[in-house]
Amino acid sequence: MAIPLLTYDPSSQNQRVAAYEVPGDEQPRIFTTDNLLSPSDLDLLIDAAYRQIFFHAFAADRQTFLESQLRNGQITVRDFIRGLLLSDTFKKSFYDLNNNYRFVEQVIQRALGRDPYSEREKIAWSIVVATKGIRGFVDEVLNTEEYLSNFGDSTVPYQRRRILPSRAEGELPFNIKSPRYEAYHRAKLGFPQIIWQVEVRRFLPQERKPKAGDPALFLSMAQSVNATGNTPQRISSFNIDIEKSVPYRQLAGIK
Repeated sequence: MAIPLLTYDPSSQNQRVAAYEVPGDEQPRIFTTDNLLSPSDLDLLIDAAYRQIFFHAFAADRQTFLESQLRNGQITVRDFIRGLLLSDTFKKSFYDLNNNYRFVEQVIQRALGRDPYSEREKIAWSIVVATKGIRGFVDEVLNTEEYLSNFGDSTVPYQRRRILPSRAEGELPFNIKSPRYEAYHRAKLGFPQIIWQVEVRRFLPQERKPKAGDPALFLSMAQSVNATGNTPQRISSFNIDIEKSVPYRQLAGIK
């Protein structure tokens, strides 16, 4: 018997606050199949879906079979998003490199266009991942009322209300806020780390380095000699025979 989804209370986020916004260059562009005018618009829509789910898709990461079905009208945009979330590329890039809680956060950000409301929401969806697997979790997220009311079957998900007219700067994009590698896997893979050095290292060009016979090399040469002296002798004054130690000079003519 499957465990039902735990209840969680939504917190106050920008996308939950209704406001009047004047369209402009700062507002996100909505890609939907409802207003496609040319085949090039469909190419832009597919690229936008890759950016939203993968952030960037190389040639080997592109799902050509799903793209062909979308171009021929056999699947909807929601089905295309489901295929990207269930692809081997997304599994290797996000599921295999994170725990269930962080994986849930990544999917909510990319599929629902918002941050998780609380830790309880991540716990609730992580139970779905553990009981129904990745496919069951993705299906439930894409079948939620929140996804259908905001994106439906024809719109590519996007980060909702990232920029507000009353603020000078918007929220950070999800790919910057939540990179696919968590701290554990970054340390495991040997990502660059900050190392503080007490010694200042300086670079000298080849022509400015001292050559043989330069007085600047005398100190290093003297330190490399590693000369050792003789151990001083310890002789007591009581063991010294002064009469035998002092040479006797015989005067001439005296025998």
